[in-house]
Amino acid sequence: MSIYTKGGDKGKTSLFDGLRVDKDSMRVETYGTFDELNANISLAEKLCKSQSNKKLLRSVEYNMFYLQGEIATKDTSRFIDQSRVITDEDTHTLEKVIDKYVKELPPVHSFILPGSSIAGAQLHICRTVCRRAERLFVKLSRSTEFRPELERYINRLSDFLYIIARDEDYEDLVNEVTRKVIKTYLKIESVHTS
Repeated sequence: MSIYTKGGDKGKTSLFDGLRVDKDSMRVETYGTFDELNANISLAEKLCKSQSNKKLLRSVEYNMFYLQGEIATKDTSRFIDQSRVITDEDTHTLEKVIDKYVKELPPVHSFILPGSSIAGAQLHICRTVCRRAERLFVKLSRSTEFRPELERYINRLSDFLYIIARDEDYEDLVNEVTRKVIKTYLKIESVHTS
């Protein structure tokens, strides 16, 4: 089966409900930016050292399909009838992770550079793409009605990505300090045993 249909050769694409729209419409721009975000989250998940962070990000990747699908449907009742949708429980899950990591990580009292580890840097890219997607979603929401659960989830998602980035950076720092301590200890030990 071919991956191309030629249906978009004239600048149109189909939404989930079959409606044909311009490829540069605000709706397509919005769900396309969330698709870009999801690809970046997938890369971040592969770069993370923490297995729990990997698991959390994989869960978000699946939620992004539901989020994009709902945005990509003009008649949202058709999507809701055929798919799982983002709920406030999904937002609460993000909030629980944020609250847990805020308690565990050292406090931040100033702006931080976007990532001291590779995973942290990639997660900050995710955060900024998420904010751009959110701005597009807000703009689209002025002319299109969406369930408020979507807006709450989208708003919390960038905070979630930020705190996961901080956790990955902190774990990288702890591992680096541990490596240096062990290296120094081994040097001292070799001097004493020589």
